[in-house]
Formats: sequence, structure tokens, C-alpha cells
Amino acid sequence: NTSEYAVGKALKGWRDKVYLSTKYPFRKDFRETLEEQLTKLDTDYIDLYHFHGISTRVFDNQFFESAVAGAIKAKEEGLVRHMAFSYHGKPEEIGKIIDIGIFESVLIQYNLFDRSNEGAMAEAKSRGLGVIVMGPVGGGRVAGLPKEAAEKWGVPVRSNAELALRFVFSNPNVDCAISGMTSIPMIEENVAIASNIEPLSAQEIADISASMDENKRLANLYCTGCNYCLPHCQQQVNISAIFQAMNYLRVYGLKEFAQEHYDSIGTKWMKGTKADACIQCGECEPHCPQNINIIEQLEECLQAFG
Repeated sequence: NTSEYAVGKALKGWRDKVYLSTKYPFRKDFRETLEEQLTKLDTDYIDLYHFHGISTRVFDNQFFESAVAGAIKAKEEGLVRHMAFSYHGKPEEIGKIIDIGIFESVLIQYNLFDRSNEGAMAEAKSRGLGVIVMGPVGGGRVAGLPKEAAEKWGVPVRSNAELALRFVFSNPNVDCAISGMTSIPMIEENVAIASNIEPLSAQEIADISASMDENKRLANLYCTGCNYCLPHCQQQVNISAIFQAMNYLRVYGLKEFAQEHYDSIGTKWMKGTKADACIQCGECEPHCPQNINIIEQLEECLQAFG
């Protein structure tokens, strides 16, 4: 993982000023993985160590029992300060993961577009776990919405990102949110928002909820833009960009904007190929954390955009 090397170098002289987190992906021995990560990060300990992307299927993983034992030992030795898990399972099954008994925090998806984990977050909080939200801006989908779409919510904000973060932090079960940032201005904006959070009012949340209930069709195509599927597509189909165009059309009715976005795929403005290049091999689908039926959805996109 090159990011761990990069973070290790960046933290020279800053280690005691930050809270450092990384993850165990269940691909090989827990202890071997942890020691490699400590070396890459050039640190003696990790503050928050996640069992990565788990659901109840983790119980069948060949490394599960040894990983739990390894995590307990690593905490005793001070190599890990706190154990956590990132969750992509069914909301109603999160209790089974908490019952493992070693976790102090959960990293879970939650945003304006996807509120399906609210019950899971409440359960985790009630059982003493910290709740960290991933994807608070919907993988950039909220921030990237055209002005016409954001106006539907009727909340006065300086940016869509501000609306997204204020919505997330208005949930009393949320302790922290991690948002992907690709520029200094993004970092500055997010820090400013998070440093002075103004929770949405009950009426504002009700208005947003009513608007989003109107757009529940988005739940059938909730693509976060993680792009885990892309390396497995032989045809270089730009799956996430296609799905983003479809959501502009399906959810917000922005037909011209959606078509322009779709048409830009395969040009100098946006890499990859369009939906018609899909050969339905299925190699992409096992790698989608959201379990999207990618082939079926691409076919719908092809029918919509041509």
C-alpha cells in the first residue's frame, strides 16, 4: 500500500499530533500484516486499527479467528491503541459484529443519499462504540451536484459540501466524518465547516428528508465512485461516471445535464468507454462494496443515453 509509505513520510515530526488509522484486509496473517504496516508508516503504534470492509461473512474467513486473537495481543502490547471495523453489511446485522467483543469504533457509510445505516449507527452508539462516517459527501456526489438540484433542499448554504457535512453532523450518533479531499481548498473548506458545525434544524432535516424520499430511486444505484470495479474491466468502461450521469437523470430529472456528462466519457475530458462497450463478463461485480448489479444497471444506462 503506497499510501502507507506516503503517510509515514508525511508524519515525520508530527506523529504525536495526529490520530493514525489503517486497516487489516483479511488477505493474510494478521500479525504479519500489522508489522508490515508499522514499518511502512514508520511508527511504533496505530491509534485506530480497522478490520476492513466486513460483514457477517467475515466469520467464514480463514483468518478470522487468528485475527481476533492477534488483535487482542496487539492491543496488550501497545501496537494498536483501539480496534475498529469498517462495515458494509446489512444494517440489521451489525450487532453480530459488535458481539465479537473487541471493537471500540465503527466506520460506516452515511450521507444525504444513503440513510440506510441510521439504525445500525444508533445501535453501535448505544453499545458504547464511536461512530465514524465514511462518504459523508456521497463520494463527492453531493458536492458535485448542479445548483438546480441542491436548491430542492431549500437550506441556505455556501456550498453543497457544507450542506452534506451539516446533515451528517446533525445526527447525534455521529462522532467523526472522513471525507475524501483532493486539493488544499477542499481541505480548508472541510476544516472550516467541521470546526464550526451548525446543525440543521429539525424543520430543515424534515424538508430534506421529504425531498430525498421523493428520490428513493437512487437507492437502486448508489455508486460512491470508489472505482474498485474499474481495474477489473477489460473494456475500460467508466462505470462510476456512467452511473453518476444516470443519477442526474433518474433522481433529479436533469436530462440535458446528464446526457452531456455521459457524452463526455471517452473524450479528453473524461477517460474510459461508455456503457455500450460492456461485454457482460461480470468481472467487476464482486469488487463493488455496494453490491450493485453493475451489468443490469449499465444496460439501463445504455437504453437511457444511447
